[in-house]
Amino acid sequence: MTDRDDALRRNLGWTGPEETDYEPDAPEPEPQRQAPPATRPPVDYTPADPAPASFGEPARSAPDHRPPPPPHYGPARDTGPLPAAPRPDGGWAQPPAGPPPRPQRPPVPPQANRPPWPPPGPGYAGPQPRPAPQPGSYAEAIRADELVPTRRTPPTRGWRRALYRATFGLVNLGPGPDEVRQAELEQRIKSVLRGHYKIGVMGKGGVGKTTVSACVGSVFAELRQDDRVVAIDADTAFGKLGSRVDPRAQGSYWELASDPHLETFADVRSRVGNNAAGLFVLAGEATPARRRVLDPAIYREATSRLDRYFSISIVDCSSTMDSPVTQEVLRDLDALIVVSSPWVDGAAAAGQTMDWLAARGLTGLLQRTVVVLNDSDGHADKRTRSILAQQFSSQGQVVIEVPFDPNLRPGGVIDGTSTMAPATRRRFIEVAAALSAHFPSTDDRARERY
Repeated sequence: MTDRDDALRRNLGWTGPEETDYEPDAPEPEPQRQAPPATRPPVDYTPADPAPASFGEPARSAPDHRPPPPPHYGPARDTGPLPAAPRPDGGWAQPPAGPPPRPQRPPVPPQANRPPWPPPGPGYAGPQPRPAPQPGSYAEAIRADELVPTRRTPPTRGWRRALYRATFGLVNLGPGPDEVRQAELEQRIKSVLRGHYKIGVMGKGGVGKTTVSACVGSVFAELRQDDRVVAIDADTAFGKLGSRVDPRAQGSYWELASDPHLETFADVRSRVGNNAAGLFVLAGEATPARRRVLDPAIYREATSRLDRYFSISIVDCSSTMDSPVTQEVLRDLDALIVVSSPWVDGAAAAGQTMDWLAARGLTGLLQRTVVVLNDSDGHADKRTRSILAQQFSSQGQVVIEVPFDPNLRPGGVIDGTSTMAPATRRRFIEVAAALSAHFPSTDDRARERY
């Protein structure tokens, strides 16, 4: 160590040991005061000469009598990295290369019941708790329609059926709109029926009243196989309903009403006939040689015995509305079919029939009446049919047009709907569906229908 070093140590006030490799800590820098903003000095201002400073001492400036500057609250500035601290091995720590990374905050999980922000008005009651699952049966929770794939019903007619058969069942487009509509009508006919349901068929002679009775009864018998359907010939002018349904039928009103041993259905079965569709028939007087007049008492006794075993009855009424038997039939009807030809004379007769019913206060029965425009000879005018259908429907009745079908020629046996033309069968299904809309939903055996 030289004399110059000793003199420097004395000037700096160092009194520590004299190690050759020891270096003192760097003096802390004094904080620099922010220079006040430059102001214009007064005119008579004379700066004072600063006193000469001695060697080793900083020069002192003249005292400043100006007011201190206002505090500065500007944005924070970066003053640089902190001075490095000495390491234990005598070296100096290196400052970091850049600013330290900020710690990442963990993501906030979404809350299902978190209230909206900003909060709603004072009427807000807070989030509502979810309802607890209701206890139920495990067997009811297992639904077969959700587990077993449903198979589409194949089409039964039209180009859809041709495509289905051509592709060996690989392309199944299902039933067409017309098939779906027919399925809905058939399902309506199969709806629940409580008690008995009696349908009367009225109309002028020669309009196809007996044919309509046999066809509507066959539709009910085919589609409601759990019920027994019977057609009753109540025409006093030598009705032909028995010969149209079953020419071999032997029984009649008088045998059925006078038999004291009718205890089972087999006993009744021997007194009535039936066709291939399952429609039973109670024929009228078949032999003109032994003319027996049907009176209301015989009719009432015979039909009361039939009501024990048959749910639906189709009654072919007489063309004479003022006859006592027709009056008795009307007392026990639930619905009515008025048959008209698509000509002016037949439509006028049908209108007179409905006026006659309205005059006697049978407005409830008129609301359950279906008008059938039956083209029995195939010569009906399309314009005339449409005009008559519009006139009847304007009164609130359901009007259905039945086209001409050579399979239903007069005098032939109606064995069922399989021999009908598709359009004719569809119309009779519509007639039966319109009548089924008035099926009673409660047991009404004891009510008075008149």
